[in-house]
Amino acid sequence: MKEKKSFFQRLLPLPFVSVVVAACWLMLGHSADLFDILVAIILGIGIPKIIEPFLVGTPHIKWRLALKLFFVVLWDIIISNIRVAKQVLGPIKNLHPQWFRVPLDSEHEHVNTLLAMIITTTPGTVSAGIDQERGDILVHALSTDNTDAEIIEIKRRYEQPLLEIFNVKQGEDA
Repeated sequence: MKEKKSFFQRLLPLPFVSVVVAACWLMLGHSADLFDILVAIILGIGIPKIIEPFLVGTPHIKWRLALKLFFVVLWDIIISNIRVAKQVLGPIKNLHPQWFRVPLDSEHEHVNTLLAMIITTTPGTVSAGIDQERGDILVHALSTDNTDAEIIEIKRRYEQPLLEIFNVKQGEDA
């Protein structure tokens, strides 16, 4: 049986999204004229209604762990930027580019997609693609001497937390 929604829930199914959309419209327009405010309200009500059906399947995640992972990735991005700058500005002979495959512990779509995005976002590494049949991600590192250590680090720092965030057991499908 479907839960009956109040008038407010039907009008603003995603209140936070409504506020963000309306605020963005006003900021992009650099105006607080009556017309712009009315357009912002209409967009703030209309856009969340349009996208609501697409968000119904949003997975339940552990937000505290997700926030922790966010700061781990942010820190890694900062440190990797410094490391890559030193490598690129240093002698080319010190670069050891490598291709390697990171085996996936799950077939969970969100986990694997986010893992590939994190790998690509971190300077010095790029994920070239997820191979569902092989169950791995093809990764290129700008410079590494030990691909096994890189794989272990990627799995420990990113994949394991992602599995916990989405409450996925190893080997589990989406």
